[in-house]
Amino acid sequence: MSQPAPIIGITTYGRNEVGDVSLPGAYLDAVQRAGGVPLLLPPHQAPLERLLEKIDGFILAGGGDIDPSLYGGAPHPTIYSVDAERDAFELTLAKAALAKQIPVLGICRGMQILGVASGAALIPHVPDVYGDAIAHRLDTPRRPTPHPLQLEANSRLAALMQAVQIDVMSWHHQAVKTLPSGWRVAAQATDGLLEAIECEHHSWAIGVQWHPELSPNDPAHQKLFRALILAAAQ
Repeated sequence: MSQPAPIIGITTYGRNEVGDVSLPGAYLDAVQRAGGVPLLLPPHQAPLERLLEKIDGFILAGGGDIDPSLYGGAPHPTIYSVDAERDAFELTLAKAALAKQIPVLGICRGMQILGVASGAALIPHVPDVYGDAIAHRLDTPRRPTPHPLQLEANSRLAALMQAVQIDVMSWHHQAVKTLPSGWRVAAQATDGLLEAIECEHHSWAIGVQWHPELSPNDPAHQKLFRALILAAAQ
């Protein structure tokens, strides 16, 4: 008898001006393509115990910026779409997934959530620190942009993606500034920016700063989602 497809909870954007929540369909497509069942998780403050019992793995999705007060940061004029409800929900969810050894993939903002949940600080605006040698986001109009990066050869990420150099679709202006305790670097951009981290004390916890769901035809990126599904199935 075949094993049921694992359920992968995916966090959504916060409420818009009329109270609706949403998420780009590329996240759902990536999970389904890899063999998982996507389940959207809008921000809420209900107890997580039942949720954690029903879900086999998590994706912390991209979106707006995290409130800088949550990581000891200062306000910055480029910070946008701060959502206290979403911040609180996702930080609680990230800490629970890490504590309970539930497979979790953080994408863009999701990597930053994993970092902040583990004690990291963030860079409020990447160009202030790394300049414009690499565009990590295009601002006019605001949209993703490709750039290359280097995976650490001995990392779990390089092993599962079966690559040490990849091109990624990038869409962010913030990033993890300090590597949190218990995590290791898994990838960096050529300008030195942290592009991926992985937890040393967790069976499967990885954060990537780029958007692998935006590369549906790239086998390396699809292996990342497949690896999450396999971990969740176990």
